[in-house]
Order: sequence, then structure tokens, then C-alpha cells
Amino acid sequence: MISILVVLSQLAAAEEFAPRVDTLRFHVERLGAITVPEALHAEKAAKLAELEALLAGGAASEDEYKALYLAIDGVRMWLWANAAEAPREADGSFAELDDRWQLETPGMILSLMKADFAMEVNADGHVWRFEPAGKDDISKGGKEFSLLDAARRTVEPFAPGYAVGMMITLAEFPDAPGFELRLCATLTGREIVFELAAIEHERDLAMIRWPKALVPKQDANFVSVIPRMQGMLLPGNWPQAISGADLCNSRSFYMPWWGQLDGTAGVMTILETSDDAGGEYQHPEGGPTRIAPRWYPSLGQVRYLRTVRYVFDTDTSYVKMAKRYRRYVQEHGDFVSLAEKRVRTPGLDEVIGRPVVHLGALYHFVQEASLFHKDRIENNHSLQTFDQLAEGLRSLKAAGIGDAYVHLDGWGFYGYDNGHPDVMPVGEEQGGWDGLRRFAATCEELGYLFAVHDQYRDFYLNAVSFDDRLAAVRLDGSREETSTWCGGPQTILNPRFAPGYVRRNHDLFAAQGIRVRGAYLDVFAVVPLEESTLPAHPITRSDCARYRRDCFDLLRARGYVVSSEEPADYLVRSLDLVHHGPYATYPGLGGGDACGIPVPLFNLVYHDSILLPWEMGDNGGWGVPKSDAAWLHCLLNAGLPYVGPGASPEQIALVNTAAALAQRLAFQEMVDHELLDGSVRRQRTTYADGTTVTVDLDARTYVIEPEG
Repeated sequence: MISILVVLSQLAAAEEFAPRVDTLRFHVERLGAITVPEALHAEKAAKLAELEALLAGGAASEDEYKALYLAIDGVRMWLWANAAEAPREADGSFAELDDRWQLETPGMILSLMKADFAMEVNADGHVWRFEPAGKDDISKGGKEFSLLDAARRTVEPFAPGYAVGMMITLAEFPDAPGFELRLCATLTGREIVFELAAIEHERDLAMIRWPKALVPKQDANFVSVIPRMQGMLLPGNWPQAISGADLCNSRSFYMPWWGQLDGTAGVMTILETSDDAGGEYQHPEGGPTRIAPRWYPSLGQVRYLRTVRYVFDTDTSYVKMAKRYRRYVQEHGDFVSLAEKRVRTPGLDEVIGRPVVHLGALYHFVQEASLFHKDRIENNHSLQTFDQLAEGLRSLKAAGIGDAYVHLDGWGFYGYDNGHPDVMPVGEEQGGWDGLRRFAATCEELGYLFAVHDQYRDFYLNAVSFDDRLAAVRLDGSREETSTWCGGPQTILNPRFAPGYVRRNHDLFAAQGIRVRGAYLDVFAVVPLEESTLPAHPITRSDCARYRRDCFDLLRARGYVVSSEEPADYLVRSLDLVHHGPYATYPGLGGGDACGIPVPLFNLVYHDSILLPWEMGDNGGWGVPKSDAAWLHCLLNAGLPYVGPGASPEQIALVNTAAALAQRLAFQEMVDHELLDGSVRRQRTTYADGTTVTVDLDARTYVIEPEG
């Protein structure tokens, strides 16, 4: 009787564990899906057969069930360990050789030479060489010294799972006790990311120059691609001397990248931490072109990790490089299209495809200003009333300018570029509050969007709130002092205070019932980021960028269309338009010769993200080479045209043609730019909808296909 009860009990237990055993049976079935190399097929089959036999016996207790699970798990671990495809680190290796440290991945080898820290990159057989360390690698504490001056140097492998890399530690610099550098290089695909960090105790860093420049060739086929303003190509044997050295977000570098082409092979350099980064390029007459990164201090130190990315390609071009940077800003969330911008700012619809009318009311030069007119003293005070300017707009409407964006200078108490940021009340000479109200009403009546020129960077000593403690102060305690513009002596406003002034001034417009629809904040998008060291309000360049964006955000929240001077990269996402974005010319921006070969690098990245007007003259202009018709560049780039009262019927017709093209292509990416027939004088742009614009700068002709 007892034995029957035992059997029944065991049967009941087996039935209780049956569903759990079925789960294990499913797990064993799925283990068969894990592939192993052919040499292990028989062993795998034997292990799975053994598990099947164990499962056939079932389980009648928790201990038996656990034993089954552990047996299965043991086979699983064996299969994972021997799987044909399994997680693995990036392909590649680090090696220390007699004369170098070397990283190797499929298709690319990076070598760091022990003797002089020169680097060499072999990318699919194309060899690129970097210059060796130099005596000015580091500027610190009033001294310059080399990476090679480090008495302690270590290089060791460093490999995040997605890359192969090495870490370089440099310490015990005789001229900088306690200062240490960590330099890291990682290879992923055809790209190398270099990182720079520091251990530092003093605030006396002036510059770090690393990585060094690529060794250039004095060859027409070795071409530097530089986003100097709108952009230029610089062949290695170009006859003109051209140089630049500045932070990013300046005229030297609208965007934080550049490239170098050796035939169809190329290297693109992207400064990923761009707030305190820049570059330098030197091209003597006849070349070659040397170009390299510069790391600027943040309040006298490295402070944070700096990174630069080098992209190697055996089949590239200046267009492909621009598109690689476009992808970069999109991946980092910094690309905001015009289609998105007009959703957040509905008034933008009244600017897209409209001519830009630039008017000025009062310009008054104080005697201390370096631009003060000494020969004809009456030229120091130029005045048009708001009512006179309104009549000019009525004449434009009658002449055929149906819609427009109107930008007004010189409306403030002292006129243009004078007394900032304390420019209220509106100047009575120009017509006062009532006159400006009438001007704004005229714009609305005509269907023109009214925007004001404004300024929150230049801090004039004649500003009623001027206080040294509001000014930006350098690390050595000095401040910038100039006396160029109308208002004469000025310094720089600490950007910490700019948003407060913006809010105050534009609250006054609203309180006076003046319907301002847009605002242009001067120089924010062309002057590089700034810092200040006053203890009460220390500001880094990154802080400066944030406060400048805050100014535009404050105005956008009021429904304003927001603009600035030129399209510095860090502000493109914040701006609706800028007033210029043309080419670099020499010796001056107004009517000089072209610098290198002008190409629209900026528009290849950002055409469908920001509105960019062009002058419409027939022989050069501001930022247009003197031999070129500016209106052809406007058409080629599908930009907004400038127009002013007094324009001829022929000019009005051309402006309307350009405006219609800008309307048609505003939301279309510029997908290509070509120099046709080996000539820099015949060019074509292609847009995402298939539209092409072909211009002949010598014949002064254009063709738009298909016709609108």
C-alpha cells in the first residue's frame, strides 16, 4: 500500500513539473539555432542529444529540475563561447614597433613616430603625413614648448568596443610643472577621432596646436577646402597669398571644418568641440597650403575634453565633404530646417521669397570715432525721418515690389551704432514714437514685414548704464577698447547681461504700441564667442553661445522673425535669416578680388535651413568679387535679393525673378555645385527637387531648368 502511495506521489510531482520541463524543452530546441564552426558540428549535436535524453526523464523535485536547468545552461555557455558569430571588439590592433606606435584596422593604419611625434595615415593605400611636433605646440605661462619636451611619455592601447585606439600621456614638462596632457586616438571605419584632455593647476594656457598640419603639396591637384565665409577652394599652387587664423564661428571659419583633396582622395577635419576651437591656414604666393587646428583656452585652461574628427576617403570632393558635415549636424540635432522654423515662427512665411529692403534713419558720428569725417564735417550727421522712409516704401510698392522684408537702422535715441544698449526712447529727430508707429503701420498696410536693427554686444561708453562691472574682461584684467563706429569709444558687454537688455528694450516697443515683427541682433553671428573673467560674472565661450541664443529665443517667443549679421554655424539653428553670407574678397569685403575659388560650401550644408540675401549689383559688391554680377550669385544660390527705393524698372524685374526663385527653392536642399568645363566662371547648382541654375559669370547669363 505504501509503495503505491509513493508511486502516485511521484507521478503527481512529475505532472506538477511537466509545464516547467516543457519550457526547458523549448529552450533546448532554440539552442539548436546557435551556429558553430563546421569543426564543432558533431560535438554540438552530441551535447544537444544528451540534453534531449535528460529531458525525457523529466523532473519530480526542485533539485532534479535545477539539475536539468544547469545542464542546459552549461551547453548554452559552450555554444555562446564557440558561436560562429558572437559579440567582438572592433577589428584591429595596437603594436609598439622599434620606431613607432601603430594602430591598424581593415583599410587603415595610423602610425605615431617615436622620434618626433609625426603621424602617418595609410587609408586604403593613400598615405597622408602629418607634420612632426614643433616648438610652439603648447603656449602656456608666457612660454612656448613642444610635446616632445615632456620628460615622461607613455603610449598604451585604449580600445572602446567600437574602435581601436591608443592613449598618450605626456607629463613633466620643464616649462609647466604639474601640467599633464592626455592625447587619445581612436580609429573607427575610415575615421580617426583625436581627443585632448589635461591635468592643470594654473590658468595660464594660451594655445595648444595638435594634431599638426597635414604635409601639403604644391600642386594644382592638392586642393584645400575652407569654409572661409561662404567657402573657397585653394589649389596647392594658387598664385595669391591667403591666410587666416581665428576661432570657429568667424569669417575665417563660418563652419568648424575644412578638407584637403589630393586628386579624388581626401581628408576632412571636423572640430567637434568648436566653442573654444579654431584653425590656422597659411598659403604663401604659389603655395602650398598649410592648415591645422588650434585649441584656445577656456578661462585660461583646457577645462574639458576637446575632440577633432578626421574623415578619410579615396573618392570624395568638396561637395561630398559639405554633405558629410550636413550629416554631422543632423546627427547632433543641430540642423533645423526652414520648414520647421516657419512652424515655430509663422511670420517667417512673410519673409520667404521676399526682397530685403535695408533702410537707415539717423547716422551720427561722434568726434572720437575713427570713421569721423574730417574733410566734410556735415557728413557726420545723416538723417531721414520715419515719414520720409515710409514714402520710399510706398514708391517701391508702386514700382512693383509687392511684398518685402524691411530692416530699419538708426531708429534709436542717438541713431545707428551709438549708445548701445541704452538706445531708448526712439530718436525724436527721426520722428519719435509717433513717427515710428506710423512707419510700422505703413509697413503693415503695404504687406511688408517690419524689423529693427539692434545691438547687444558693443558696449558704448556713452551708454547711460555703462559700468566697468558689466563689461567683458580678459584673463589679464584688460578689456577690449575700440573707437571705430558712430558712437566712438566702446568695449564689449558681458553676454551675461544681454538678455536683460533685450527684454527691457523690446518691452518698451510693445508698451508704445509699435508692432515690430522682426529683429536683427548685430554681430552675434559673425564675431567669435567671447569670455569674461570678472569673479562675480565669469563667462566661458560656451556660456556666451547660450546667452546669445537666449536673446534670439526671447524675441522668437514674441513672434519675431530673428536675424543677425552672418551665418556662424552655432547660431544657424536659432536664426531665420542673416544679412550676408557671401564670399571672402581681397583686399576688402567691398569690391575686392576673390580669395581662391569661391564655392558655396555653406549653402551646400544649410541652404534649406536659413534665408540668405545677396546684393543685386552688376559689378561686385559686399563680399562679391569685383568682376562678378552679384545678382548671378543670388540666382545661383537661390537667395533673397536686396532692393531699395529708386530701383529702376529693370532692377525691379530682376529682383522679382530672384525672389520667385528663392520662394520656389527655399525648402529644397542644394544637393550639388559644379564648376563646368574646367572653368570657375561657369557654374551650376542643383536642388533636391531637380531644379538646376546655371550661370556664366563672364557672359552674364543664366538658365533655370525647368522654368518656373
